[in-house]
Amino acid sequence: MDMQNPVVLGPTGVTAEDVVAVARGLAPVELSAEALEALAAARRTVEDLAAKPDPVYGVSTGFGALAVRHIPADLRVKLQRNIVRSHAAGMGPRVEREVVRALMFLRLKTLASGHTGVRPEVARAMAGLLNARITPVVHEYGSLGCSGDLAPLSHCALTLMGEGDAEGPDGEVRPAAELLAEHGLAPVELREKEGLALLNGTDGMLGMLLLACDDLARLFTCADVTAALTLEALLGTEKVLAPELHAIRPHPGQAASAANMLRLLEGSGLTGHHQDDAPRVQDAYSVRCAPQVAGAGRDTLEHARTVAERELAAAVDNPVVLADGRVESNGNFHGAPVAYVLDFLAIAVADLASIAERRTDRLLDKNRSHGLPPFLADDAGVDSGLMIAQYTQAALVSEMKRLAAPASVDSIPSSAMQEDHVSMGWSAARKLRTAVDDLTRVLAVELYTAARAVELRAADGLTPSPAASAVIAALRAAGTAGPGEDRFLAPELAAAEEFVRGGGVIAAAETVTGPLA
Repeated sequence: MDMQNPVVLGPTGVTAEDVVAVARGLAPVELSAEALEALAAARRTVEDLAAKPDPVYGVSTGFGALAVRHIPADLRVKLQRNIVRSHAAGMGPRVEREVVRALMFLRLKTLASGHTGVRPEVARAMAGLLNARITPVVHEYGSLGCSGDLAPLSHCALTLMGEGDAEGPDGEVRPAAELLAEHGLAPVELREKEGLALLNGTDGMLGMLLLACDDLARLFTCADVTAALTLEALLGTEKVLAPELHAIRPHPGQAASAANMLRLLEGSGLTGHHQDDAPRVQDAYSVRCAPQVAGAGRDTLEHARTVAERELAAAVDNPVVLADGRVESNGNFHGAPVAYVLDFLAIAVADLASIAERRTDRLLDKNRSHGLPPFLADDAGVDSGLMIAQYTQAALVSEMKRLAAPASVDSIPSSAMQEDHVSMGWSAARKLRTAVDDLTRVLAVELYTAARAVELRAADGLTPSPAASAVIAALRAAGTAGPGEDRFLAPELAAAEEFVRGGGVIAAAETVTGPLA
């Protein structure tokens, strides 16, 4: 029996934490009594309109450029079934389970608002899929981010109808009808407006935005840790992190990053040596400006969260059922607000990776590393050290720069020019997911490199900060080794990546610093 607390859906929306709990934590969902009442009330409105001779878009007409045709009552069940079948036209690789669960849950959130006009039975069926951990097979390509994430949502609706393929809780892909039967779920026969209501939302791009925000909150903090380690390894100065310097340029993200780094460096015997053997007036930009760059990314993340919260409070459908009983066409399905911040985050993520890579390269260059051996090699020339780890990091950063090119400016018309401007928000979300994965790897390489450099300094009698020591010890316990002769690096870099991805960096640092921002 699942002992997780259920996420309860009411008519007023959900939180970002709810979405992550259902998508990643496989939390069960429930519909509140208020949501079921709102669903029933809106359905009565749709049924009243369906009984009248006047054409109503999505209820008694065709769709998109075919909306000019009035559909008689005896063809409307077929109409709703056909829109799902025809729109389930995705191609390419399968989309990740967490993304599909997020988009199903967000579509269910909109159904529960009472603005779509579907029957309560349809919402219950969607909740049943999530709770049974049946995940429709959704493909990479098929959404233009306008009129909703049409193909991805259609593949989900197809599963509700007992058609197509889905992944069971055991990870095996099988016919949806078999999986529904195994879990005691009945296929849904869609009625007026219901097929359209299941397809017409920004749920996929919003789900991916929320998952990216969850990841980036962790990665921005991790970047502060790796930057602090590099500052120590380069014998830099912590004076540039003083709060009064950041108070006179009052960006909140910058102040948070600087404060994190200052706490991480407390007690270090490595900082402040920049005036020793090779005097420096100032550290290089990639070290000195770390809080400014990571902080700007943090502020971008906060803006993205604001947009996501507004979208979480929205009911995105077309047409919508209003409280006064009207059913009105609208353009709220356009994904521009979400697409813009997805692209904005991709820029911030690429730049954070870029500055991290520059710090790594500085650690490896004997002309700029202030006394460290070339490439941190044991016997430079015989050993290559971490030379090629930086190549890998540079390749990732190069890809991220390409991924930072905005998708949201690349509208392409569709549906016989009826849908002549689209957001490409789904594409923006897909490339951001890749960029977030790449950032994880980039920070793992900086972490791995800086840890080795700090250990080499310690061997010369300089003591790192307690926080740095805790992070390095945890990194070593996670399956990496310290300085030494050349060895097969890929497994250790993979272990460092998992250490970053799983939050181990922050957990280790916080054993010394307490909670970091």
